[in-house]
Amino acid sequence: MGVGPPIEEFQFHDAPNVEEVPGPESQRLIENQLAQESNAVKYPRRTPIAIDEGRGATLRDVDGNTYLDFYAGIGVLNVGHSNPYVLEGAKEQLGKLVHSVDFPTEGRFELMDKLDEIAPEGLRGNNRILFGGPTGSDAIEASMKVAMKKTGGHGFIAFRGSYHGATSGALSLSGMSKYRADYSPLIGEVAHLPYPYPFQQDVSPEEAVQRSLDEVQTVLGSPAGGLANPAGIWVEPIQGQGGIVIPPEGFLEGLRDLADEYDVPLVVDEIQTGFGRTGEWFGCDRYGVKPDIMPMGKAIGGIGLPLSGTMVDDDHDALDPGGHVGTFRGHVPAMVAGARAIEYIQDNDLLAHCREMGAYIKSRFEEMQDGTSILGEVRGVGLFVALEFVDSDDQPDKELAKVVQKRAFERGVLVRAGGRLGNVLRFIPPLVITEEQAEIASDIVAEIVREVDDERS
Repeated sequence: MGVGPPIEEFQFHDAPNVEEVPGPESQRLIENQLAQESNAVKYPRRTPIAIDEGRGATLRDVDGNTYLDFYAGIGVLNVGHSNPYVLEGAKEQLGKLVHSVDFPTEGRFELMDKLDEIAPEGLRGNNRILFGGPTGSDAIEASMKVAMKKTGGHGFIAFRGSYHGATSGALSLSGMSKYRADYSPLIGEVAHLPYPYPFQQDVSPEEAVQRSLDEVQTVLGSPAGGLANPAGIWVEPIQGQGGIVIPPEGFLEGLRDLADEYDVPLVVDEIQTGFGRTGEWFGCDRYGVKPDIMPMGKAIGGIGLPLSGTMVDDDHDALDPGGHVGTFRGHVPAMVAGARAIEYIQDNDLLAHCREMGAYIKSRFEEMQDGTSILGEVRGVGLFVALEFVDSDDQPDKELAKVVQKRAFERGVLVRAGGRLGNVLRFIPPLVITEEQAEIASDIVAEIVREVDDERS
């Protein structure tokens, strides 16, 4: 048996168990929140609950309703809510030292050693870790500085449909116009190129890949490419916020070849795809591609503690002392928690479990796809699964995704609609989801999809 308790032991075993939603206490707290907090508050508006406690892949709200949590803090809680083994280490560290800027600590070395142990092939034993601020956005900002310092370039290649974060540089790289529209001008020298998305592009996987790579080749190699002095290529190995868009084989490999040919760094954003989410340690492992620079965030803090980092190939460690700083780059409890989370995944074989549970959930939805007119595509890798909804003309239908999300919430399954056009339902549960929980959630969502399809017929 591995470290910590088995995944079955730290769950609310009655989940899902929902009576009235939103319950009166949740409603009261949400009203108070919206009266006091910024209008930027988003999640309680569509999923109106006030959370009291979390265990494993389950949540309990302040009214006593329990839920199966299928977005896990948007991929933060890979080893589950309140994982006892991870909590134990974080609590012990809290009693010793919390903040250390970037002075050496045992907790810092524990995490760096574990990160090296799971690093993608080619980076293992050949990397430096750059800690900065506590968010994934900061890790992206760090990657931009490293690439610019290494190459002397100031132009950036990124992709349509991407999301890299909310700070100015990260938002400049992001290809989702709805997040950028109110904040222009941002960084000007960014070329947003097509990301292969065969379903929405209505082309074969091979053609989608070739179109994307041809565009990258043009920007890097043509005098008329439109981007002066590129500093690098930024890419998500799977687009998360964009709708769990999984590029066909050949895309990431082709980017690696082009980065080598034109001597620019390949920056692979593993903020959402890292730490076992895809059934591999990192999304790029699925393609056998080595990043030169790899931003990390979300699940790196173990149980939701704020932390981010950027793994940099030794040859790309170009910053001078103080070249990228941040007050919270020494959050020692988060580092201890991150190291323990990696140990928990390793010792409980959660990568294999993730692949098995993800394949099961995906297969359940694929089984019903032929019998429904509203489900355009089912896709997924590991516990990163998406349902894409379409109308009677096979066009994206975000209202359908919202309806299914709302009904799933009312029956105790928390999922989130998103994607480029808002028509994708994303399933991102903790890796500690049990087989029984996967079956129950799949049954509930499948039943709702059939209901909605019948209503639309």
